Amino acid sequence: MISKLLIANRGEIACRIIRTARAMGIATVAVYSDADAKALHVRQADEAVHIGPSPAAESYLVGKKIIEAAKQTGAEAIHPGYGFLSENAGFAQAVIDAGLIWVGPKPSSIEAMGLKDAAKKLMRAAGVPVTPGYEGEDQSVERLTKEADAIGYPVLIKAVAGGGGKGMRKVDAAADFEAALESCRREAKASFSNDEVLLEKWITSPRHIEVQVFGDSHGNVVHLFERDCSLQRRHQKVIEEAPAPGMDEATREEICAAAVRAAKAVDYEGAGTIEFIADASEGLRADRIFFMEMNTRLQVEHPVTEEITGVDLVEWQLRVASGEPIPLKQEELSIKGWAIEARLYAEDPAKGFLPSTGRLEIFEIYGDRIETGVSQGDSISPFYDPMIAKLVVHGSDREEAIDHLASACADTCVWPVATNATFLACCLVHREFRAGEISTGFIAEHESLLTNFGPMREQLHDAVGSAILSTTARKYPAADGFRLNANSKLRVFADVGEGTQSFVTSFALEDSFIQTFPVSDGLVLFEKGQPLHAVTSVHGTGHASAADGAIIAPMPGKVIAVDVAEGDAVTAGQRLMVLEAMKMEHALTAPFDGNVTGLSVEQGSQVQVEAVLCVVEPGAAEPAE
Repeated sequence: MISKLLIANRGEIACRIIRTARAMGIATVAVYSDADAKALHVRQADEAVHIGPSPAAESYLVGKKIIEAAKQTGAEAIHPGYGFLSENAGFAQAVIDAGLIWVGPKPSSIEAMGLKDAAKKLMRAAGVPVTPGYEGEDQSVERLTKEADAIGYPVLIKAVAGGGGKGMRKVDAAADFEAALESCRREAKASFSNDEVLLEKWITSPRHIEVQVFGDSHGNVVHLFERDCSLQRRHQKVIEEAPAPGMDEATREEICAAAVRAAKAVDYEGAGTIEFIADASEGLRADRIFFMEMNTRLQVEHPVTEEITGVDLVEWQLRVASGEPIPLKQEELSIKGWAIEARLYAEDPAKGFLPSTGRLEIFEIYGDRIETGVSQGDSISPFYDPMIAKLVVHGSDREEAIDHLASACADTCVWPVATNATFLACCLVHREFRAGEISTGFIAEHESLLTNFGPMREQLHDAVGSAILSTTARKYPAADGFRLNANSKLRVFADVGEGTQSFVTSFALEDSFIQTFPVSDGLVLFEKGQPLHAVTSVHGTGHASAADGAIIAPMPGKVIAVDVAEGDAVTAGQRLMVLEAMKMEHALTAPFDGNVTGLSVEQGSQVQVEAVLCVVEPGAAEPAE
């Protein structure tokens, strides 16, 4: 058995691996970048090695530094987690060549499944059902157009080296094909240095069904049943569950057997996932479930499989990597109850899912099982994936599990970093989701409803007055007034004296729904995951706000365009500047008609979160003389 393990990853998956390793008596080594010097995975590991600057390309993606760290600390094995270098065949081989144990499949298996076109050909040969399409070597526009016509529209163009939704275009009509192909190739070339594509028949009622497989060096391969990962946003999974709703035993047996055949076709060892796309227009049927790709690593959503099988997949990984056989045989594995996982992201659904960064002043999350790489007081940086936790629950059936997870999401209290907690709760209580009537297009179809938090904010507004009176007024007896602010940039000022008292007592505090946390400048209230920050302040003073006309940076970033000058007249909604952060562009606009004053940035400026970039003075939009 491995005695010392280096984890070539960060965040919640690093903490997850450390937990199992410690239970097995295995010493752990963490690696970290500048941004992660005080991170939870660093604090939990037995040892930690610094591997470079904050950008992943200069730290977590530099294989030589990770191998050197393993040698330096005497680690025998490297576990890659997921993401970063976990599916890099070259890195896996370099680990093996360095005399270390690679906790994962053989490099040849990773390589065989690395390109979607080659993988599909291999799966067809193994008798695994594959979506109708074209994966040929002839990449001419003429040949691809001809094949698309033969498949029939709509068709899906996919980069052969793609992932994460990049290099992918749906085409509804022949007239649009060439332009979509050109766009797809440009994106694929920029993202993967490979502009080759394949074509697939577009599935009209798609469900994302995947099967957990596991192999060892003794020729054994088993499956651990299926998961449903259909709730996605822009091809990124949001909520996952096991088993899949609507899956009957006959279909389960066929699809799981196909997954085992797929794993055996590449002589697979370790944990892997066979991903299928299902045409669910007539329910789940084995003849309408097709192979998409194989993920040659542990998946983000592996906890739901662990919850229904009672298996620790990381323990299995470490045992198999040490040369042991799989601990259980196929007939010893069974499904017990239902499990659902929600990914808690640092993002604001009400603002187009804009990523959020900063220090976690309040961080209280719930679930039967919580997987996270942060704790209260830690900071969310702009350098890595915005997922901050996975909330996992287990129930005797699907309805119980949904209720439990919806409550956990609604009880989530995180501030001032914005999260998708309320959005998750809305997804879980939606009638179609509860009925199992879901597809990969569910979130896109209902996004406006799922991100409409107005009623919850109204309840918070109605609660703040009494909360201020009963809590903040006692804490700040000399305060002359109070101000309320939320993500919606709401600002309410109260006059001193009888007017204030009358205003406050008109509110009603619903203690059964509202959670209240005192903070240094007032208090924060939560309703179904939605925060409202109530700040004590002297009337007419305080920090700049959007309602005051201040244009505030929503996150750290770089100003890539400035469209106005000092004194310019602007109208409501006019673009003032563009901020780039976390690989996204965010346009900042005028909140009302007025004139620009206090412009403090220029193109190329680096700004911090909540920095005041300029102010729009309200009134008639007249240019300054």
